[in-house]
Amino acid sequence: MTFSLSPLPAGRQALPCDRRGEGRSLRLATEVRGISILTFGSQWDKLVRSKSCSVGIYCRRDGYWPSTNRALQFDKRRKGAPVGIKAVRGFNDVLPDEIGKWQYVEKTAREVFEGFGFSEIRIPILEPTELFSRGIGEATDIVEKEMYTFTDRSGNSLTLRPEATASMARAYLEHQLYTFDPVAKLYCIGPMFRYERPQKGRYRQFYQIDAEVFGVENPMADAEVIVMLIYFLKKVGLEKLELQINSLGDRVCRPRYREELKKFFTSKSFQLCEDCQRRLQTNPLRIFDCKVETCQAAIADAPKVSDFICLECQKHFDKVKEYLEMAGLTYILNPRMVRGLDYYTRTAFEVVSYQLGSQNAVTGGGRYDNLFQEIGGLDIPGIGFAIGMERLVSLLPKEKEFVLRPHLFVAALGEGPLKEAYRIINQLHLAEVRAELDYESKSLKSQMRRADKLKARYALILGEEELKKGKAVLRNMETKSQEEIPMANLLETLKSKIL
Repeated sequence: MTFSLSPLPAGRQALPCDRRGEGRSLRLATEVRGISILTFGSQWDKLVRSKSCSVGIYCRRDGYWPSTNRALQFDKRRKGAPVGIKAVRGFNDVLPDEIGKWQYVEKTAREVFEGFGFSEIRIPILEPTELFSRGIGEATDIVEKEMYTFTDRSGNSLTLRPEATASMARAYLEHQLYTFDPVAKLYCIGPMFRYERPQKGRYRQFYQIDAEVFGVENPMADAEVIVMLIYFLKKVGLEKLELQINSLGDRVCRPRYREELKKFFTSKSFQLCEDCQRRLQTNPLRIFDCKVETCQAAIADAPKVSDFICLECQKHFDKVKEYLEMAGLTYILNPRMVRGLDYYTRTAFEVVSYQLGSQNAVTGGGRYDNLFQEIGGLDIPGIGFAIGMERLVSLLPKEKEFVLRPHLFVAALGEGPLKEAYRIINQLHLAEVRAELDYESKSLKSQMRRADKLKARYALILGEEELKKGKAVLRNMETKSQEEIPMANLLETLKSKIL
């Protein structure tokens, strides 16, 4: 529904907007999230001051919306503060009050992984599309529906990486890391991209921590990777963890299981959703991941992979369990567990947390002994896991403080004290003391209010009187007690008192 509003005095007829842009009519159009006001630049200031602006204000010329138009959005929650261009849907900013949690997780990951002999690797965000279609599998949801793929100006098909394992394997092969040492323990931290429906804890740009071991077939490596993962999760503060494991078989025994699954689900096809009916023809193991109620009912009596794995796979899995028990880890056998990517073989595992009362999957991984061959490389075994950062950060202890607060807030009163405060704060920064300064030299009350807002532990008050006396006032912002300290050797005095 569109209404015509005239900026002309009451009683005058509103002029239409002609192609020369001589009209000055305003159009008020309802939108999904509110109301947009469309107007000429000459009415801009009037509309900005108007309380009637709600969602969007745009400048229209000649009946069109050229790319040079101004476009501002106004957020009702902030009393008309301009928002401007928004982030792409599903691509989120990590703001300063949240980044402390992320930095804590990343720092802990580096410490733990490197303690287990892993080295960091940084891989490109863009890769050839073929890497993922061959490595992950054509019949997976990721390749079929979720990849950000485009053709560049040279006609190459490129994809924003939807996961890291295939990229890390490509780097291992391309740079022939196996010539230095056939065993490589690598980890990376960074963004991945999948076109999924955005929801809480799941975004189209999301971050993962990946750890991979290349070149080891021994089940001892499987157990070591899982031990490291559990240790890391506990170190960042997660409790009530449950390890679930399964064996998916290999390329020798799994085809027989897939055929048996296909037969079983064909008889239950009337219960399957549209996606699962498609998966039945391409990759019936993916049906186990479906959350649709009728599909879950069909899955209940499905054959178990453990009844089909060959003797070699069973021996491998038995050894994994033995090594986990030697490491003191308890586990749950989950015969319904499958992995979302085609390259997984043998060991598969997930870690779930009951931190928030209900079950939350935190991370998963497994062995992928065929991946390197799938992407055109050597016959190299591998095992690893990926942790979603957004999910992990949401499970961190709520009572823990992650934001680094200033040690000291310097409040200067007057031009002379402000210059002295600038000299002091530079010395503090170079001495690695977190300090903040009010550059406007506002009133003491205003500066103390800001110090409280920043949660500074101490405030140093410096005015003309303090300069004359050669002493500054140090206030404890928690207890509100304060004392005078000499300006001579101020840096050393402050470090001894506030650090």
